[in-house]
Amino acid sequence: MTKFKLLALGVLTATSAFAANAENTFSLGAGVGVVESPYKEYDTRVLPIPVVTYESDNFWFRGIGGGYYLWNDEADKLSITAFYSPWQFKPKDSDDNQLRQLDRRKATAMAGLSYIHNTAQYGFLRTTLAGDVLDNSNGVMWDIAWLYNYINGGLSVTPGLGVEWSSDNQNEYYYGVSGKESRRSGLRTYDPDSSWNPYLELSVSYRLTSNWSVYGTGRYTRLSDEVKDSPMVDKSWSGLLSTGVTYRF
Repeated sequence: MTKFKLLALGVLTATSAFAANAENTFSLGAGVGVVESPYKEYDTRVLPIPVVTYESDNFWFRGIGGGYYLWNDEADKLSITAFYSPWQFKPKDSDDNQLRQLDRRKATAMAGLSYIHNTAQYGFLRTTLAGDVLDNSNGVMWDIAWLYNYINGGLSVTPGLGVEWSSDNQNEYYYGVSGKESRRSGLRTYDPDSSWNPYLELSVSYRLTSNWSVYGTGRYTRLSDEVKDSPMVDKSWSGLLSTGVTYRF
């Protein structure tokens, strides 16, 4: 599923550099995210983003996800994690008459394992393996990326290159067309397999004062054939932009 984890692909992206080099801290903030969906004639989503970040030796919370550390040292961080996945499909948000006849795909909650490995010079590895725990898709997703954090004074720039794997259940729920939907809408039936979707991301933050910071983040995902071939889709890519301000206590 190419979910621009607006926050598992948004706030989580924006705070990945922080997560790799975190100290005990707490911050609050607010932002806005713009999500470009691959669905046909689908409205661009503009969403408010609450930014709540907490980090301790045992627990962490970032945006709409959190976790408990099973292992936490300077080089390696392994945690049990859970997060809200806001990706969804609302038929009424499409201007395509056929898509408006389809069933709604709901947002869900995911849970699994998250791991970060830091190196002294070459950046850090970030990966998450999680499954749907609300039985909406019964799907599984795996995200793995390599990122490099450049810091100069109050400026932090973190480019990254990664790939998302989505199980066939995940893709079927968000991009498949059942026989019943096909008869109702006129779209052909579609039952996708699992997929790999590569992406590029960039996060930038700037510390205005010792407490106040601003951030911006973006991700561009190239969709696999399993997604692009869906009759629900008319793009070869999906994207996210978000920006906001935070206050560190």
